[in-house]
Amino acid sequence: MGSGVTGILTIFLCLGAAKERQPPRPTQYEFEATAYSLEGKTKDGRGSRVGVVAADPKVLPLGTQVQLTGAGLYSGTYLVADTGRKVKGTQIDVYVPDSEQAKRFGRRTVRVRVLKWGRR
Repeated sequence: MGSGVTGILTIFLCLGAAKERQPPRPTQYEFEATAYSLEGKTKDGRGSRVGVVAADPKVLPLGTQVQLTGAGLYSGTYLVADTGRKVKGTQIDVYVPDSEQAKRFGRRTVRVRVLKWGRR
């Protein structure tokens, strides 16, 4: 091989090795959870529905699949399909079908485990 090809190959291998050494993103977090029942379009363009949560896209990007525990009847698997002006940092807002359920949900600490990361 010529020296140009060897140099490119060396750079490629070094970049690949550097990428592999980066620590993995954490997959489990503690969040403060609330619930909402507003009907409408979510940030990803779909409608509000059971199985959807709103999160800060800087923490949990749209399309991320998460499992909530510690949320009582609302523990389960959700899709991050929405954001909210008041949903910042490690806060998550769970969609529920009616306002009475949202009131009963209240505010609680939950464990969020990332099953699959969405796009950043």
